[in-house]
Amino acid sequence: MTAPGRSGDLAGASIGSVLAQLRTDFPDVTISKIRFLESEGLVQPERSAAGYRQFSPADVQRLRYVLAAQRDHYLPLRVIKEHLDSLDRGGPESLSERHSEVSWPRSAPAWSENLDTVDTTRVTQEELLAVAGIGRAALTELEQFGLVRPGSAGFYDTDAVLVAKTARAMTDFGLEPRHLRSFRASADREVGLLAQIVTPMSRQRDPDARARADEVVRELAVLSLRLHALLVKIGLRGVIGN
Repeated sequence: MTAPGRSGDLAGASIGSVLAQLRTDFPDVTISKIRFLESEGLVQPERSAAGYRQFSPADVQRLRYVLAAQRDHYLPLRVIKEHLDSLDRGGPESLSERHSEVSWPRSAPAWSENLDTVDTTRVTQEELLAVAGIGRAALTELEQFGLVRPGSAGFYDTDAVLVAKTARAMTDFGLEPRHLRSFRASADREVGLLAQIVTPMSRQRDPDARARADEVVRELAVLSLRLHALLVKIGLRGVIGN
């Protein structure tokens, strides 16, 4: 994974060219994201005499590796960098085996590469009911308790569909939408807490501030889910006497 030596006679690809190559597989990647990955030491392109970045094919391959590790394994950059450093030293190739304890299940909802990206999917109420397998009364309750929220035009997005499907699965265990409002309240409290960390970062004048804030959100989300799951597991262990 280490970039090989390059001949001074061979010009590398510009950051714009690299962006065009990456967007085929990673449509949410931005120039700011690439610059941020460079600032974090994930890739180190050479510079021309005029100071322009020159990315080699190995640099592009490395960027693909980082972006895929984030998308497919939901790993923070700190962990990905550790693995890349190991690969550079001739370590094992398997990212999932080295860090399976911090990756999410493959079925988990993916985080966008850029949190500015808006889900433009428009799902009607009838489509949501059909996909989630719930009735209108159940949807009304989910909306009443703030678990599902339609947009201003009355349509829903894919996150709303996932929430409705998850709530439907939990009803199989006897839980009703009114029981799930504590999840909404807990999520709102977590958002308020984590926003105190992320908001000042995203408002900095640094052009890479948004990408840095996105990465912090990604890592905090992983840590929050892990902490929540562990606390629930520990609590239930006491309930069942183990």
